[in-house]
Amino acid sequence: MLPTAIIGPYTLPNPLIVAPMAGVTDRPFRLLCRRLGAGLAVSEMVIADSSLWHTRKSRLRLDHTGEPEPRSVQIAGGDPEMLANAARFNAAHGAQIIDINMGCPAKKVCNKAAGSALMKDEALVREILIAVVAAVDVPVTLKMRTGWDSNHRNAPLIARMAEDAGIQALAIHGRTRADAYRGQAEYDTIAEVKTQVGIPVFANGDVTSPQDAARVLNHTGADGLLIGRAAQGSPWIFREILHFLKTGQILTPPALDEVEQILVEHLLALHEFYGERMGVRIARKHVGWYLQSHDEGKQFSRRFNDIEHAREQQDEIQRYFEGLRNGEVFAA
Repeated sequence: MLPTAIIGPYTLPNPLIVAPMAGVTDRPFRLLCRRLGAGLAVSEMVIADSSLWHTRKSRLRLDHTGEPEPRSVQIAGGDPEMLANAARFNAAHGAQIIDINMGCPAKKVCNKAAGSALMKDEALVREILIAVVAAVDVPVTLKMRTGWDSNHRNAPLIARMAEDAGIQALAIHGRTRADAYRGQAEYDTIAEVKTQVGIPVFANGDVTSPQDAARVLNHTGADGLLIGRAAQGSPWIFREILHFLKTGQILTPPALDEVEQILVEHLLALHEFYGERMGVRIARKHVGWYLQSHDEGKQFSRRFNDIEHAREQQDEIQRYFEGLRNGEVFAA
């Protein structure tokens, strides 16, 4: 049974959400994942510091041209007033859902008392939640972890606090801040949160296959899933999970020709969105993810990473896939 996912006034097409990932969930990636089955895609986080809003990076993150509704934007920071201003600014620039980042474990975020570091200061969390909800007329959601460390899993407390403050949905990664991305995600805390609040709860962490998705939904009772790293290089994972949840059957993986088509489309979108110089650089990591099961020795990736021009990147991908179809093995 496929859960119905609702955030404020929005009923999502399905309960699978692209988790926000800095440097990954830009507009080209969000649009691609939506086309391949995701019900919602959350933007890269926008820093609450207004002095950075007019940089090229921030301007690109504010570009939602052509995105289907609802458009969700994540904001990050540690000051209630700054986060409230960031919420207003992004809502004015097309965000229809504001997501507060209390889940990122990166040191450069946590060292500034933002991201999952905030979970250590519950009084500040409450101030932030109240300030952001009061600042905008659009739904506000919260992404967090299970707690600060294994001895302080305070997600249930913060979840109740969030519901009281007017937060309209929660996403919980099944690790603590101290865990970063090590070890295995645990879902008992997410299941506990689900029993304690009436707002939608989305589970996140280590969902890498349709079978994982069904197991996590069953274990937690969650209203949906956030999928992040598993979509890197495999944006079709959303349609595969949807098919399995609806039918119980495993969808046939995309054929080589379709993988090439999706990759080339993504490549062109990156070049167009960022311009040639920046687009070429950003494309390198995506190509590495797409080809990790084909280019096990990384020979092609190393060659590809030396390319400086968009047209040459496109031609090289076409040659590579033609070689795969002919049974060739790439050699540097």
